Amino acid sequence: MTSLDQLNFNNRFGSLPEAFYTRLQATPLENPKLVAVSQKAADLLDLELNDSSTEQLTLVGGGSKVLEGTDPLAMIYSGHQFGSYNPQLGDGRGLLLGEITNNKGESWDLHLKGAGTTPYSRFGDGRAVLRSCIREYLASETLFHLNIPTTRALCVVTSDTPVYRETEERGSTLLRLAKTHIRFGHFEYFCYTKQQDALEALAEFTIQHYFPELADQNDRYCLFFKAVVEKTANMIALWQANGFAHGVMNTDNMSILGETFDYGPYGFQDDFNWNYICNHSDHSGRYAFSQQPDIGYWNCGRLAQALVPLVDDVSALQTTLDTYPTLYSAKYLSLMSERLGLRKEEPEDSELIKDLLQLLHEQHVDYTLFFRALSDYTVGQISSKLTALCSEPNSLKNWLQRYDERLRRNLEPDLQRQQKMKQVNPKYILRNYLAQNAIEKAEKGDYSEIEQLMTVLQSPYDEHPDLEHYAQKPPEWGKKLEVSCSS
Repeated sequence: MTSLDQLNFNNRFGSLPEAFYTRLQATPLENPKLVAVSQKAADLLDLELNDSSTEQLTLVGGGSKVLEGTDPLAMIYSGHQFGSYNPQLGDGRGLLLGEITNNKGESWDLHLKGAGTTPYSRFGDGRAVLRSCIREYLASETLFHLNIPTTRALCVVTSDTPVYRETEERGSTLLRLAKTHIRFGHFEYFCYTKQQDALEALAEFTIQHYFPELADQNDRYCLFFKAVVEKTANMIALWQANGFAHGVMNTDNMSILGETFDYGPYGFQDDFNWNYICNHSDHSGRYAFSQQPDIGYWNCGRLAQALVPLVDDVSALQTTLDTYPTLYSAKYLSLMSERLGLRKEEPEDSELIKDLLQLLHEQHVDYTLFFRALSDYTVGQISSKLTALCSEPNSLKNWLQRYDERLRRNLEPDLQRQQKMKQVNPKYILRNYLAQNAIEKAEKGDYSEIEQLMTVLQSPYDEHPDLEHYAQKPPEWGKKLEVSCSS
């Protein structure tokens, strides 16, 4: 394990020409205070957490300490926001502090979110607030432990610096870890500004460092696109199977490594609703839960368009893009089959899954509680835990009869199946009201709820007898929380 001053920075992105970024330092916060720090994220950097390192993390997060070896910069990119192209976005409130190589040879970006104004702030103050930092801290660690590709969160720092949103709040920062911060929007920017050399340099850099197995291939740009399509389809299938809605699937929020990125008004399903909109600013429902698979396809199409200047055979990009629906559907069916404890795919499985989800939608059944209760189901025995979740139990009983027939063809003992199902159906998820409770306490200076909540979120499939209240059905007020992009 190493100290913060001994981290090995390589800063690969800074080796690109200055057309890709602006170098600048963070704007310090007043009287920074550490809110939360993740040991598991620190382990990725081989970073030892002790009084000295947490004190230094507080200063780094507060923008008043510059680590030796860092090369802070704000990236430039563009992107499609809610379907419309915005020609210049960029890191308006964040800085890539540097890239760290750990003892395993893995490279991690260290990124400070809420670092102050940059040339890309677009009239914003460049700051983040405590609630948004806590939400990203909790969410990124939650998704990681649900086996969903994601960026990670190292720590949250708050301060006495006033920040004005709907009300006065406290300026705060999040230190984020990611394998890369390169987005679909990076490629769009250099394509639409007709910077052919820069676009090619970006593609070569990306392939060299993140897809090295493609570096010597003549058609490496098409193969790179193929890999991104596969990773994106995989990520969104995992979102759907776990009932997760991102909320702002703009192309500048899409990682080229298929990792969940830039958390804002996200939400997990409570009462299942195909048309769930977690972002109350999304008036058209463009990023509703049911739309996420199609938006993933649409976004990949925007990346394909940005790569057109680099390829000789444009039809190859379209052919690859056309594989997305099949890739997504196959992955989603596989994930949902696991959640239902089904072995060896059968033709009727997709219909069985579809009918169950329609039942959950029509009866407003809690998504997580249902699948966890289903993990205890014994063939031929009506479960009171399941029927209690439904407003019309007879419809569920009819579905369970079909489910019984399917499970009997599994030729697998109930106990063995139940154990497997409990490894993919979490008991604990990050419901919006749980995050809100932690935020409200933190805003009063009590950070204990964050740590306690993290206990169950980092082992969501396990039983936590002393923390059962985190697995309960949310109160009615908790289902109606409004979350926006500023969250």
